[in-house]
Amino acid sequence: MEKCLLSIDWDYFIKTQKQNWGSHLESKKTAVDLWYKLYFQVNNRGRSIQELFELSKDTNVFWDKMGAIFQFKQNIPTYVSDSHALSYRIAKDKGLNVVYLFDAHADLGYGGLSSLNFEVNCANWLGKLLKEGLVKEANIVYSPFTLERPEYFADINKFYNVRYLSPTELEPVIDVEAVHICRSGAWTPPWYDDQFVEFVKGSGLLYQVINCPPRKWNPKSLSFATQIDYLLA
Repeated sequence: MEKCLLSIDWDYFIKTQKQNWGSHLESKKTAVDLWYKLYFQVNNRGRSIQELFELSKDTNVFWDKMGAIFQFKQNIPTYVSDSHALSYRIAKDKGLNVVYLFDAHADLGYGGLSSLNFEVNCANWLGKLLKEGLVKEANIVYSPFTLERPEYFADINKFYNVRYLSPTELEPVIDVEAVHICRSGAWTPPWYDDQFVEFVKGSGLLYQVINCPPRKWNPKSLSFATQIDYLLA
């Protein structure tokens, strides 16, 4: 019997220039400090970092579209976190065996099969679920803004049941046992956090927040000394 986890990363909706923004590491340094550092670096070149990012208008219609594809059970467990690695724990603890992932990253493990030998993290949680036999099928719906390609994971695709689908290829109605909405602060700008909260509330689901602290974003209020500290961090 299929028991599905619907896992959604906020970076699915964020378009960036073709720079390597973000990090595969997660901490306060990458979720907060790094964004200030990038802000001041770009500002010192006479540009605004906000101009390099764009939030998709699909955030306004996403849940309506999902309602036509996925069946959400009454009082479905729904979680909000900063780290996507929480999806591993949700799937394992609840005995879920199928994942539908909306993301700009596949989270299968970067570095081939050997990356699945590392501890669970935001970059390999889905690959770990497959390797450990906890999940029998992974369905990845890439963001239209992703820079990844399925062939980047050729070795993993060969060994495990991984499907790469477009939203139009999803067949309704898919029963969902749990939902996870992830902010991924190391990849998503803090100036979109208010929109993230609106997006979560727009789901209409009763959710639990697990380790997703608010981020204060006010670079113009920082002293010159603090700016230097961020630039040197």
